[in-house]
Amino acid sequence: MALLEFITDENLFLEVRVLVQKTLEKNKQANKDFNKNVVDPFCSLFEGPSFPNHEIWKRSELMRQTQKTIQNHVGTFHQKVLGHVDGWSDLGTGSVVDLVNVNKKIIAEIKNKYSTVTGGDLSNKYYSLEGLVSPKHSKFKDYTSYFVQIIPKRKQRYNGEFTPSDKEKGEVCARNPLIRVIDGASFYELVTGREHALKELHAILPKVIEVIYQQELEDEHFKFNDIPNYMDYFKLAYGD
Repeated sequence: MALLEFITDENLFLEVRVLVQKTLEKNKQANKDFNKNVVDPFCSLFEGPSFPNHEIWKRSELMRQTQKTIQNHVGTFHQKVLGHVDGWSDLGTGSVVDLVNVNKKIIAEIKNKYSTVTGGDLSNKYYSLEGLVSPKHSKFKDYTSYFVQIIPKRKQRYNGEFTPSDKEKGEVCARNPLIRVIDGASFYELVTGREHALKELHAILPKVIEVIYQQELEDEHFKFNDIPNYMDYFKLAYGD
């Protein structure tokens, strides 16, 4: 029996493996380049007393330096996972959109967090999607487009018309039922037909990560500890 209903174990392990490797590579590179990056010498003195020793502070600083890059990779991970669901295709990084379902006439742009794109860039995303679903000669004409924010700003689901502010025009972008913004949990449900698909994915990841570390990275003593504490972060982001 598959670990998840909407993706094969083979494809799930494939995408988790890629993300684990990228995370390890980034952490290794950050450690190598630590002294090449300018560390605020004053800030370090004020942060230092909050840590037991310098080495633990340094680990925290390394994680801070790599977190944004890793978060971007997590966004790609979601794109890849959803691209394995029947009927959906991942168009790859650098394409005009991230996901497409031809039968349902849906396209989607995936971002890992609500704050990944902000300010004037939000209206640029709106016009980018409008340029795909509106022109007569676009292959995506009359498709419904979704701007997906995997991690929402608040613990609530949403799926509504995308109307960001256009600062140059001094007004919000026009309402268009074909241009929508949606949170990650709602989009996973839309793609898979399962109300709690995103939660199911999050819950199974520690087991998959543990297997990859033990069997593929040959760290037989690796154990994913304190899993309930990590599960609580899902509740904080999405609610119960």
